[in-house]
Amino acid sequence: MTTLLFQNARLIDPEAGTDSLGTLAVRDGKIAGPSGMDGAEVIDCGGLCLAPGIVDIGVKVSEPGERHKESFRSAGLAAASGGVTTMVTRPDTLPAIDTPEVLEFVRRRANEAAPVRVMPMAALTRGREGREMAEIGFLLDAGAVAFTDCDAVISNTKVFQRCMTYAAGLGALVIAHPQEPILSAGAAATSGKFAALKGLPSVSPMAERMGLDRDLAVVEMTGARYHADQITTARALKRLTRAKEAGMDVTAGISIHHLTLNELDVGDYRTFFKVKPPLRSEDDRLASVEAVRDGLIDVISSMHTPQDEESKRLPFEEAASGAVGLETLLPAAMRLVHSGGLDLPTLWRAMSLTPSRRLGLETGRLSAGAPADLVLFDPDKPFVMDRFKLLSKSKNTPFDEARMEGSVMGTWVGGTRVYDARTA
Repeated sequence: MTTLLFQNARLIDPEAGTDSLGTLAVRDGKIAGPSGMDGAEVIDCGGLCLAPGIVDIGVKVSEPGERHKESFRSAGLAAASGGVTTMVTRPDTLPAIDTPEVLEFVRRRANEAAPVRVMPMAALTRGREGREMAEIGFLLDAGAVAFTDCDAVISNTKVFQRCMTYAAGLGALVIAHPQEPILSAGAAATSGKFAALKGLPSVSPMAERMGLDRDLAVVEMTGARYHADQITTARALKRLTRAKEAGMDVTAGISIHHLTLNELDVGDYRTFFKVKPPLRSEDDRLASVEAVRDGLIDVISSMHTPQDEESKRLPFEEAASGAVGLETLLPAAMRLVHSGGLDLPTLWRAMSLTPSRRLGLETGRLSAGAPADLVLFDPDKPFVMDRFKLLSKSKNTPFDEARMEGSVMGTWVGGTRVYDARTA
């Protein structure tokens, strides 16, 4: 395997919390340290940022069942161009990934088609229907890295408790969507004056706190490992703080859309801004940014959810929820840096280091011996987002025609270059 030497790089090290100019060597697919090596292929970074590749938890790839929305090949190419070197994929496919056989199909397809690493999650209950526990033990043996029913909240607390107890016995990670399902049903916006003026069906932000309260009570009862896929409201942050202070094995994530957009963005009824949970108030958004900075919210993800044109070209309340994000995660995150909300090491802690640690991966670091999963990017390069240039099959991004900064120049997985902006 080629030996690489990245010179004149602005090294973003989330583990050390540093941002400094330096040199990084790669040998046999792993980081070898800062020293030079004879015969290495020299890559002059020109002062651009070199960071661990992004580990994106919660990517939807629509195989099996809806390949017209996204395939492993299209998602993998999109991920590589966005600096995402590991996709942790969701099981909300058709059929759901709830048996070892379906999981094996997914792993085989991912290995064949995607140029980046793919770590599949499996369903917590059969068919994501919330009635009967999936074969967690067999799925774990087959390679599932976590278990989730995604946004299909298990409303039967006894079923949820049984799943959590079994998962705790195996040491499996459970990822849940903390929303009270009855209150949240049919909601297209967060309740308040703005939603009322727009005539949109809405849900109180308290639904998130109520859902989190239930989940954390079950975590306390069972001792299970738990990750909340999205915490987006200030009310829920207080409960999350108490759980962590109590020593529970709990982490939380948030999507880049909830960190950079707010409820006012749906004002012209553009359905690309319809996501789940709905976009929140500006106060909640700012509280979430602060929570990421303080480490209370552990993970930032794209929550990549491809939808076709037919499912989005509908009245706002009838349109499908979700937005693509593999290619927009990094430039959208640069908004948080340029506004002074986060610095680059803190941002990469949430986008790479912490998700790697939560899943037991060796990625997310620049230290010697770590996998050479790297992204080279220009944090200041301006461009106008054109959704039709996205490599994802689906083009449902809320950032269409937005002025953005931050472009990926190169991506490496295990020391092999999988994206080069010069030839893209």
